[in-house]
Amino acid sequence: MPVPVPRQRAIPAVESGQAQAVPAAGGPSNDVAPLRREAARKDETVRTTATADNDSAHITLTLLLIEDDPTAAPVVPDLLDSDGKPIRVRTARNLTEAERLLTDDVHCILLDLALPAPGRAGETDDELAVLRHVLRLAPRHAVLALTASGDAERGAEAVRVGAQDYLFRDELDGRLLSRAIRYAVERKRSDTAERRLAEGKLRAQENARLERGLLPTPLLEGSPLRFAARYRPGRSRALLGGDFYDTVRTPDGTVHAMIGDVCGHGPDEAALGVELRIAWRALTLAGLCGDELLGTLQQVLEHERDDDEIFATLCTVDISPDGRRAGLCLAGHPAPLIAGPGRPARLLPQENNGPALGLVPGARWPRMQVELGAEWSLMLYTDGLIEGRVGAGRMERLGQDGMVEMIRRQLSEGLSGEELLRAAVSEVRELNGGELTDDVAVVLLDRVP
Repeated sequence: MPVPVPRQRAIPAVESGQAQAVPAAGGPSNDVAPLRREAARKDETVRTTATADNDSAHITLTLLLIEDDPTAAPVVPDLLDSDGKPIRVRTARNLTEAERLLTDDVHCILLDLALPAPGRAGETDDELAVLRHVLRLAPRHAVLALTASGDAERGAEAVRVGAQDYLFRDELDGRLLSRAIRYAVERKRSDTAERRLAEGKLRAQENARLERGLLPTPLLEGSPLRFAARYRPGRSRALLGGDFYDTVRTPDGTVHAMIGDVCGHGPDEAALGVELRIAWRALTLAGLCGDELLGTLQQVLEHERDDDEIFATLCTVDISPDGRRAGLCLAGHPAPLIAGPGRPARLLPQENNGPALGLVPGARWPRMQVELGAEWSLMLYTDGLIEGRVGAGRMERLGQDGMVEMIRRQLSEGLSGEELLRAAVSEVRELNGGELTDDVAVVLLDRVP
């Protein structure tokens, strides 16, 4: 039933400001009467609309009967739904007519399996060809197969092919058919919901396997350094974000580590981060390092990005085979943190921080030599770890200084490796008052003689 649409009301003079309001004392003036009449008319409109909404909640079922026997129509008389309302019946004499009558308000199809299959006679030996055709024609509709009483095997096969149920023609009555229609419609809804749920789970599993496969496996065979990493994408229900990292050991014994961040948080940024990580690993294993490596990575970025405004920050370190010193290159990225026995956690120098990749054509990135010592822990991280909110009102950011203090305290509590990274990311999230909006990646390398 259509919902009545209220007519546009005229604004009374009191509301429009063209007349004086009703006096505080005395009986109602003539200006109040239109307001009362308008309020009464609104109440009536609301009651009428509510009635229409209740009526529309009970949808009348519609059955499409596909049957080429002109005398078959009386086989479906007096069909009632669960509320006792009549079920509408449409009759199609062939598949062409059925396709024309198959509109969105049809809920169930009653198909005579004895109908001739589409195409010329003798072209197919498939007894259910007509059913397969209807299922392709109406994938969202419930289908009941109609067959002879001595052909139960054919009916069961129809259900295996895709029909919701089968009925015998000579045992059919209005009550049985009404119940079968309601059952078929509900079963189709349930099957559709279950299929969509299974498809969604399958897609999620495939995406998870794909994203896990894109996360790096460190190549540190033969190195005494211990490796740990923590990754948390900012995107909801994602396993991979725009942050990326990697660690490899080259044949000369040098350990190379890298961490980076593509601006943005979507799947395109995640894909670009993976490309940069793979390119970094290939270039590193090919012998490139420092400024030469970063310049080549910038070329890769410029070629692969979809927008000229996309950039990426990067931090690379190459640790000498004896583990006591390292070369450091920063491309718009925060400096790593280092800690050791008798030395509180501190940031490595970042005075020679070059521009992020993709911002300045022909840029250079100086390589700084830093002393690590005999025993140390080196932590590389992305800005998602330091840009979370802290303090009253969550107005301030944690920042690098806050992160250094937090790591100092956690180290003094005896935390290390995976446990340290887990505690750091969890505390940053708690300080933020909930989930972090940015991706977070942290890599920890330890040298313990």
